[in-house]
Amino acid sequence: MSPFELTRTLPEDATGAALRADVTEGLTAVPKTLPPKWFYDARGSELFDEITRLPEYYPTRAEREILVDRSPEIAAATGARTLVELGSGSSDKTRHLLAALTGLHSYVPVDVSESALTGAARTLLADHPELHVRALVADFTAALTLPATPGPRLVAFLGGTVGNLLPRERASFLASVRALLAPGDAFLLGTDLVKDPAVLVRAYDDAAGVTAEFNKNVLRVLARELDADADPADFDHVALWDPEREWIEMRLRARSAVTLKFPQLGIAVPFEKGEEVRTEVSAKFRAEGVRAELATAGLELTHWWTDAAGRFALSLSVPSPSGITG
Repeated sequence: MSPFELTRTLPEDATGAALRADVTEGLTAVPKTLPPKWFYDARGSELFDEITRLPEYYPTRAEREILVDRSPEIAAATGARTLVELGSGSSDKTRHLLAALTGLHSYVPVDVSESALTGAARTLLADHPELHVRALVADFTAALTLPATPGPRLVAFLGGTVGNLLPRERASFLASVRALLAPGDAFLLGTDLVKDPAVLVRAYDDAAGVTAEFNKNVLRVLARELDADADPADFDHVALWDPEREWIEMRLRARSAVTLKFPQLGIAVPFEKGEEVRTEVSAKFRAEGVRAELATAGLELTHWWTDAAGRFALSLSVPSPSGITG
C-alpha cells in the first residue's frame, strides 16, 4: 500500500463555481458580504503566514503553546490510531500531535487545495516514513466520507477557524463532525476566547498593515478570477468588535462611490462612499458556550486546555451517550 493516497471529492471547477455563487449572492445582498475563504490564494496564504508572526496576532502562538504542552495528554486521552485534520493547509499545527500519537497509523488531511495537501504530505512522510497519509480534496463544511482507516480516530479542527462560521453554520458543522465519529473517537477543537476588545481589534488591525493587505487581497482574487475591475486602493480595511455577538468583523469600506463590474457574471455592484462589505466574522468563545454548542451537536466535552495567559483553548469532546441534546 502506498504511504500517500489522494482522493478528490470536489469537481475540478468546484472552486470557481463556488466563487461565482458567493459573489453573486453576497454582493447583491443587503448588507453586502463575502466569505473569508476567498482571501486564500497563494498571495493570501503568504500574507496570513506573515500575520501569524506579528506581535499583535496571538492566536497561533497561544495554540502552539497548548499543543506543545498538552499533546501527550491528548494522545493519552484518545489513543488515536487515525488523525483526521479538517482544513489542514500546510499541516504545520499538527506536528506536535503527530509526534505524540505514538500508535498512529493514518493521517487524513482534508483541504480544498490539492497542492497544499501534496506539499504537506511530502514533508510529513520525510519525518514519519511509517505514516499512511490518506488526503482528501474536499470542503470540510460539506458532508464528508472518510477513508477506511483504523480506529480510534481523532478529528481535529484547529486554528480557531470555527469562529469564521456564523452560528447556524457552526451548528450544522458540529453536527456533521458528530456524524463522522464512532464510539471511541474524539474531536479536538481550537477556539479563540473572549478577552479585552482592544487586544482583539489590534490582532485584526495590526500597526504594519499586513491584515489590511490580507483583507484587500479578496479584491485581487475577484479581479483575477472574475475579470472584475476591483481595485484595493478604492477600499479601506476596517476591524470592529461586536460586543453583543462577541465577534470581530472585518470589512472593506469604499473610500468614494465606486461600481465593481463583473462581466463574467453579468452584474455591476455599486458602492456608495462609506458603504462596507463584510469579509470575515471571527467569533470568540467562552468555555460554557463551547460546552453548550458541542452538547447540542451530540458531543460531550471531556477536556479543556488553555495557554498560560488564557487567550486560546483546545477542547476535547466525545460522542455523547445520550445523543444530540439540542
